[in-house]
Amino acid sequence: MIALVTGASRGIGRAIALRLALDGTAVAVNYHTQKEAAQSVVETILKAGGRACAVQGDTGDERQVKALFEQVEERLGTVEVLVNNAGILHRGNIDTYDDAAMAAMLKTNVEGVIHCTRAAAAAMRKNKDGRIVNISSIAAHGTAAPGTTWYAATKAAVESLTRRFALELGPAGIRVNAVAPGFILTDMVDAANRDEVIKTMAAKAVLGRVGVPDDVADAVAFLVSDQARFITGQILTVDGGRTDFLSH
Repeated sequence: MIALVTGASRGIGRAIALRLALDGTAVAVNYHTQKEAAQSVVETILKAGGRACAVQGDTGDERQVKALFEQVEERLGTVEVLVNNAGILHRGNIDTYDDAAMAAMLKTNVEGVIHCTRAAAAAMRKNKDGRIVNISSIAAHGTAAPGTTWYAATKAAVESLTRRFALELGPAGIRVNAVAPGFILTDMVDAANRDEVIKTMAAKAVLGRVGVPDDVADAVAFLVSDQARFITGQILTVDGGRTDFLSH
């Protein structure tokens, strides 16, 4: 299979790209600005005997998405698996709403999913097969993390789109699902109080630990596999059993 993973230069996207490659999938590693990091992911896959390439593009820009898919087609072949992972977070609440920050999140988190799904669906319809996984967040479910109100709204939109796209594309044999991670430990966690953050977030999970990128990657690998052939329109929560969600 041939997969495109957006925002795959680091963190969760990187883990997803490496996990899919482990299953023998050729992976297009998309990045916006982190060229060296994306190339590092590609090199890791190539050294393990897999196929991969790095492809630049802002998923929130429809013209760039078109060029992005053309690059993948030329270098690897037609996209059969799409993982809409690219996303950004600008903190804010009802008292600190910022038009520019919200517009930026909508552009990447929501419009990026739309543009990439439309581009992928064109070829998937012809082949009567396709697997799409959107990366959401438990913020969309109402967990009480401060400063994530507007980010949560964009991720709620992603989950709505997941179900609508599953409805629209299902007759063509295309499955569309989403993974909603809880707190995942990546290099973006503030190093200054890293241990304190880990302890606090681990205490919020029934399983007593924080998540790591591989936890999300394994869920994505399942959803794009034949083992999930009769699953579509679903949101798979990967959060270790967050108590602030389960106790609602």
